[in-house]
Amino acid sequence: MDTLKLKKAWELAIAPAKQLPMNAIGMYMTGNSLQIFSIMMVFMLFKTPITAILTMQPTFARFEPGDESKRGSFWLTKIVFIAMNCLALALGIWKVNGMGLLPTTRSDWLAWETAREPLERAYPGPGL
Repeated sequence: MDTLKLKKAWELAIAPAKQLPMNAIGMYMTGNSLQIFSIMMVFMLFKTPITAILTMQPTFARFEPGDESKRGSFWLTKIVFIAMNCLALALGIWKVNGMGLLPTTRSDWLAWETAREPLERAYPGPGL
């Protein structure tokens, strides 16, 4: 019975990776413009993995093996589950960067830069 539980736990741990290609195609199809559809897709791309990671204990509780020797491999399934959800989050970060919403350029931080002092100034002559 523990072997069957462990097998089902592995299926659950790999499940987020099976959704990655579909999410990637959806992100590609929405484009990089700021529209309500693309924003909602990105929101769901962030919401789903975060809630999955936060509710991991109740999700895996039914697959908890009774045998102590199998608990080591059971922890590995949880780590793989977290890693697959982190890949989905990385896809979301890639999409947000493509939309231009991540502050990655120098111009995004101009408010915190000090104004440069010019080395010299040129003024028009008195005849102009």
